[in-house]
Amino acid sequence: MPGVTRVTVLIHPTHPMASPIVSELARAAPALGVQLHLLDVHGPSALDSALAAMASASAEALLVPPFPLFDGQRHQILAVAAQRRLPVMATDVRQWVEEGALLFYGMSTTANYRRAAAYVDKILQGVKPGDLPVEQPMQFELVINLKTTQALGLTIPPRLLFQADEVIR
Repeated sequence: MPGVTRVTVLIHPTHPMASPIVSELARAAPALGVQLHLLDVHGPSALDSALAAMASASAEALLVPPFPLFDGQRHQILAVAAQRRLPVMATDVRQWVEEGALLFYGMSTTANYRRAAAYVDKILQGVKPGDLPVEQPMQFELVINLKTTQALGLTIPPRLLFQADEVIR
């Protein structure tokens, strides 16, 4: 979406990852020519007013970072975004795209579960959990929802479709 200049970002400000996420977004936005509109959502009851504020922000797209608070509100968020014809990018779980978000880019849950199983195996063999190294995700997935693309009247470049791990039709 090369023409997008205003992106609304839902933030759960009390989550420990909120500050690093906001910092990285603020650092990257100017280089992309994007103006961010951060909406603080302190809990499920605050979501309605935050979503209503998207209209006043003239949002052109919605970014939903990986805050568990929003997973439980996924249907509501996606319904409001569809009503306003806003593309949604989720960075947490692929269910967002399966339920109507435009795309998901994030760590592979399957790969992380496999790594967790390896850790459990080591612990069951007697390794102390504190002796195991902390690992960062190594596999990431890109999932694109073509139904949402068509509903929004967007065209995804063939090169991006080719790079996707999954395309929902």
